[in-house]
Amino acid sequence: MARRPQELLHLLTRAERLSVRRVQSVLDEFDCSVEAWRVLDLLSDGQGHNMTALADHAFLPAPSLTKLIDQLVDLNLVYRRVDPADRRRVLAHLTPRGMQRWQRLCRAVRADWAEWEPLLPEDGAERLHTLLDRLAGALEGRTTTGRGERAVGRAR
Repeated sequence: MARRPQELLHLLTRAERLSVRRVQSVLDEFDCSVEAWRVLDLLSDGQGHNMTALADHAFLPAPSLTKLIDQLVDLNLVYRRVDPADRRRVLAHLTPRGMQRWQRLCRAVRADWAEWEPLLPEDGAERLHTLLDRLAGALEGRTTTGRGERAVGRAR
């Protein structure tokens, strides 16, 4: 028998809030917010990202993201450049100092999360990731192939 939707929503919300609280407790040692950590994480790929992508990744409205990016620029963790492909857009990138900061944050968060991973059954973290990705994809209107690979769904 299927559970009521509100039960699933309650469990997802509870898990998300507890997870964020736990990560924030680690980031507090570095005077970093979860949103800043998410921005640094996306920028760590070295590709440079526009403000829309960063706002989506950090779950922030555009004005809040702009303020956060300004703070990260002031801390010499991020710099902005005009997008060579579209001069109307700006791309954010990590500075070398920003990359070092992201690496320290990443190590600390991974070490903390490694403590709870043994509580899951073998391959439980990977299965949970796959299930949550499928759920998010379905809610966004995209489909997956069943192995975590995304197939073309409706455009976002």
